[in-house]
Amino acid sequence: MNSSPRAGWLALPYGLWLLAAFAAPLGAVALLSVQESSEMFAPLSLAPSGAQYAELLGDRFYVRVFLNTIWLGLGVAAASAVLAYPLALWLTRLPPRWKPLGFAVVLVPLLTNVVVRSLGIILLLAPRGIVSGIGQALGLPPTNLLFGWFAVGLSLTQVFLPYMVLALYDVLDGQDKRLEEAAAGLGAGPAMRFLRVILPLSLPGLRAGLTVTFLMASTAYVSATLVGGRKVWVSGMVVLKEGMEILNYPLAAALAMMMLGASVVVTILIGRSIGMLTPWVTGRAPRLRLSMPPGVRRPLVMVAEAAAPILSRFLLVLAIGVLIFPLLLVAVASVNDTPQATVAQFVGFTWKWYGMVLQNERYLSDAWVSVQLALSCVAISLAIALPASFALVRAGFKGREVLGAALMLPLALPGIAIGLGMLRLLQWFTALPPFMGVLAVHVVLVAPFMLALLRASVAGLDRTLEEAASGLGAPPARVFRKVILPQLGPGIAVACVIGFLLSFGEVTVTAFLTTARLQTLPVRIYAESTFSLENTVNAISTIFILMTVAMLVLVNRFMPLDRVWKR
Repeated sequence: MNSSPRAGWLALPYGLWLLAAFAAPLGAVALLSVQESSEMFAPLSLAPSGAQYAELLGDRFYVRVFLNTIWLGLGVAAASAVLAYPLALWLTRLPPRWKPLGFAVVLVPLLTNVVVRSLGIILLLAPRGIVSGIGQALGLPPTNLLFGWFAVGLSLTQVFLPYMVLALYDVLDGQDKRLEEAAAGLGAGPAMRFLRVILPLSLPGLRAGLTVTFLMASTAYVSATLVGGRKVWVSGMVVLKEGMEILNYPLAAALAMMMLGASVVVTILIGRSIGMLTPWVTGRAPRLRLSMPPGVRRPLVMVAEAAAPILSRFLLVLAIGVLIFPLLLVAVASVNDTPQATVAQFVGFTWKWYGMVLQNERYLSDAWVSVQLALSCVAISLAIALPASFALVRAGFKGREVLGAALMLPLALPGIAIGLGMLRLLQWFTALPPFMGVLAVHVVLVAPFMLALLRASVAGLDRTLEEAASGLGAPPARVFRKVILPQLGPGIAVACVIGFLLSFGEVTVTAFLTTARLQTLPVRIYAESTFSLENTVNAISTIFILMTVAMLVLVNRFMPLDRVWKR
C-alpha cells in the first residue's frame, strides 16, 4: 500500500461508473439539445442545430424564467453568506464537548429531506402562521408571504445554508487565532477584527460556499414548486414540465444545457472576484485600494463597533432559527388535529396521522423501495469509493489532484441534467430496469461524498503498522484485512450512514426516473405535497427528521460530528 503510480488504477471502477451513469446521461442531454425537431418520435440527428436554443431565446417567458433563476441563485448565495458567518464563527468558538451538538444544528437540516424543510417554511409563512402572528402583534396588516419570491428565496436559503456554513467553517477553524488576538491587542474592535482579519483570510472558503450554494439554488425546483405555489417559475420547473409532462425533450435539454453554461460562467466570475480580493495568494499587487477621509472613517468605525455585537447575535439567532424552527413546526403539525397540512394554528393533539401512515400500504411499499435503493447505493458507492480513496492518497503520479477533481465533478453540475439524460437513456435502452437507472444516478450523487470522507480516513492511516505486518511476511490481502480495515472501520461506518441518508432522501433527480411501479417515499411525499396536503405528509416528514437525528446519534458514537466534517 505504499505510494506507487500503479495505485492510480484503483480509481478505474469509480471512473467507469461515472462514464456510464454521469457522462453518458450528460452526453444524451447535449445531443438532445441540438436536435432540429421537438417531436417525441423524431429520429435523432447527428447534425447539430440551434433550433431549440433559438426557441428559448426568442420566447420572453423562457428568457424571463432563466434570468429570474440566475438572480434567485445569486440572492440565495448572498443571503446564505450573511447568515453563515456568525454561525460558522460560533461553531469554531464552541468548547470541544459542545461542538457535536453545534454541528447537529447544521447537519440535521442538511441531511433531512428537502420536501420536509419546504413544508416547514410553508407552516412558518402560512396566513395564520408564526410570522403572520408576529406581524399582527406588531400592528402590521395581515399579509400572505407564501407563493412569492421571498418565500422561495427563504426556503432555498434554509436548504442550502448548511453548505455555506461548512465551507466557511473549514477555513475559519484553521485560521491562526493569534492574528485576531494581535489585532485586539492593537485596539481593533469586533467589527474591525472581522473586516481586517477574519473576512480576508476566509475568502477562499467563501468562494467555495458561494459556488456551491449558487449551483444548487439555481437548479433547484422542489422548494420552488411547493413554496412558490406554481406562481413562481424557475428553470428547473420548466425542465421538469417540458421533459416529463409535455415530452419535449430537446427543449428541456437545451434549457438544462443553458443552466449548465450559466453555472460555469458564474463559477468563473465568483472565482475571479475572490481572486481580486485575495492578491496575496498569488503574490500580485492589490488592484483596488479603498480609502476615506479620517473625518468620515472614525464615525463609521464607531457605529460599526457599536452595532457589531448586536448584529452578530441577531444573525446567529436568525440562522439557527431558519435551520431548526421549520423542522420543529413540522413535528408539531404532525400531531395537530386538522386535515390540512398547511394549517399553522394548533387545533388539538392527535396521533391518528401516524396511524394512517403506518396502515397505508403505499407508504410502506415506497419506504421499502427507498431502503433497498439506499442500501444498494451505499454498497456500490463503498465498493468504488474505497479503492479510489487509496488511489488519490497513495498514487504517486502528477495528475492526482486533477483526478480527484474529476471524480468530484458530479457535485458541480446540475442534477436535473443528469436526471433528464438518464430518463432518455432508459427510454432508448428499454432492457435496463428502471431500478437500475435510479440506482446508477444515486451512486453518482452519493459516491463523491463518501469518497471525500474515505479519502480523509485513508490519509490518517498509520502506515508503520502496515510496514511492520509486511516485514513479518503478511501478504497484501492479509495486511488489508487485519491491519488497514480495522483502522478504517469508524470512517467506513460514518461514510455509509451519511451515504444512506443522502440516498434515502434524494428527490430532485429521482423525480425524473420514478414510475408507477417504482416510487420512492421522498418522491411520494413530494407528489402528495404538490397535489394534496393531508396532514399525513407532516407525520411522514417527522419520521424523516427522527430517522436523521437517530442516524447522526449513531454516527456520533463512531466519531464526533465535528470531526466527521473536518475529515
